[in-house]
Amino acid sequence: MQNNIQNRNFYNEILTEHNMRPEFKYDLPAANVVLEGVNPNCGDDIWLKLKVENGVIEDGSFVGDGCAISQASADIMLGMIIGKTKEEALKLGQLFLKMIQGEATDEEIDQLEEASALKDIAHMPARVKCAVLGWHTLEEALKNIS
Repeated sequence: MQNNIQNRNFYNEILTEHNMRPEFKYDLPAANVVLEGVNPNCGDDIWLKLKVENGVIEDGSFVGDGCAISQASADIMLGMIIGKTKEEALKLGQLFLKMIQGEATDEEIDQLEEASALKDIAHMPARVKCAVLGWHTLEEALKNIS
């Protein structure tokens, strides 16, 4: 029980840090892939901005407003996908969605690094759309590039 509480506190610290001091929340004028993601249920609204060259995500950022979960999730996601190929980023996105749906194995969750801090969202249905907003936006944005 004590270990469970420590884990939850650790995850809360990760989410709080990414919400209060996001590393990737800024404008990116060099972006060549830009897509808005909106969660009409709670008003989360982000613009995902990516610089993609030769199938590799060379840089990325987001701007917009939303709840702590949507903002932290988008920030964590960008930290994971910059430097990855389109295919690698899409695979991480599928893994993230699998985790949120409560269907990922422990080994798969470990591959998600800091994004695993959002695994308990699976037990909070009202917050799932907040957590997946950035990831769904990423998937849509990458679908449109070759």
